[in-house]
Amino acid sequence: MTHLRSLLALVVALVAQTAFAQPVFRAGAFAQDISPTKFPVPVNGSVKGNFAQGITDPLHARCLALNDGKHELILCVVDACMIPREVCEKAKELASAKTGVPASHMLISATHTHSATTLASVFQSDADPEFVAAVRERIAQGLIQAHANLEPAEIGWGKGSDPHDVFNRRWLMMEGESYANPFGVTADRALMNPGYQNPKVSKPTGPIDPDVFILVARAAGDHRPIAVLANYSLHYVGGLAPLSADYFGAFAREIGARLGAGDARYGGKPAFVGIMSNGTSGNINNVNFGGKSPAKQEPGEKIRKVAASVADAAMKAYEQIQFKPQAALGSAEEDLTLAVRKPTKEELVRANDLLATTPKDKDGQFAARDAIYARESVKLDAYPDTVPVKLQAHRIGDLSLAAIPCEVFVEIGLDLKERTPFAGHFTVSLANGYDGYLPTTEHHALGGYETWRARSSYLEVPAAEKITARLMALLAKLKEQQR
Repeated sequence: MTHLRSLLALVVALVAQTAFAQPVFRAGAFAQDISPTKFPVPVNGSVKGNFAQGITDPLHARCLALNDGKHELILCVVDACMIPREVCEKAKELASAKTGVPASHMLISATHTHSATTLASVFQSDADPEFVAAVRERIAQGLIQAHANLEPAEIGWGKGSDPHDVFNRRWLMMEGESYANPFGVTADRALMNPGYQNPKVSKPTGPIDPDVFILVARAAGDHRPIAVLANYSLHYVGGLAPLSADYFGAFAREIGARLGAGDARYGGKPAFVGIMSNGTSGNINNVNFGGKSPAKQEPGEKIRKVAASVADAAMKAYEQIQFKPQAALGSAEEDLTLAVRKPTKEELVRANDLLATTPKDKDGQFAARDAIYARESVKLDAYPDTVPVKLQAHRIGDLSLAAIPCEVFVEIGLDLKERTPFAGHFTVSLANGYDGYLPTTEHHALGGYETWRARSSYLEVPAAEKITARLMALLAKLKEQQR
């Protein structure tokens, strides 16, 4: 009887210990090559369709899976200019069926390299359906493999700063100066990329965001680096022939080298994955138009310099991280219905007249800007009157993350950082779909390229304010769950 009582007490103790044991935090990462194998292939990034004849550096879907013992979150950043919603949805569906992770707990975003294979048909670059179908499967495989690579891990985040590589690209026109936009209107007060020291402009129309956020996972035992997911509000750099992952890919390689992730002592373990996500860079680029025109650089030289500079900031943040053995995860997702800015009947008449009278180049494309936007007006007329815009908010311990399917203006990202109920925050743009530029109402009033109605900019004027309000509600919901 005494033996039976002792055995029963031991079982009760073990059950109690198991019930109150801290769940094991796990992380896994994987970089899935998504480069095409057939050429030429269409390339996004210009109002005229471009084509790549080969690969300068490969394109990847870089994935990081996190699991707190109850919930899992998989973050994926794809070397693409933009990704249509249907591609993201199908990849998530395939991955969810294999992993059991809900699609709402997956985030798929584009880097916005302007030298990747076209996935979203914008302006005069149309996607290859065969490649689009193949890339959905490859992205899904990356998500699945990151999940399969889950292992006990520690997690941490930090923030560095690199103000040297970001500049607001929208400039205010001087009093008395004007220019005609593609719709024949001369009221626009903002001019994108005005050229170096242009006397017709006075100052940038807005701020920058110099923050370099990093989310870091490392193995619990040997502290082997598993992944670094960074976030920086820089549109892209450019300077290499397509296909290229631009500075996003260069940063991934650079941060891995800085951390010694290829060290022989880690042999046989899953490879380290460096990831750079695009922050709120809709009105930000890498060109200082207030300065002098720089000297000509070798192909890829600027990309390498920017990648090294941002890696410097990331490493300073890394050195300050206090890693934790656990961080509770949470996700909230919602579709917000927004109106589409469509052309009026009169604007459609003008557009069709332009298309009928404007000659095309020998490549079968329009060179005249007015005709290019006329074509966009006709394309937009076929859009529905409203569209669902997928918004996500995630939390990783005391860090929050928002995801918006747009080229988000920097003011919006700064506002979310200021008002988040969590200790830290960053926003991932071009996430879970593509719904064009997201200027604020004030920027719509200034006009300029990012506001011009096209498949690259079509949401209703107050869209930014509605999106911000809904994201704040989602973040508040996650904070309430934390209590």
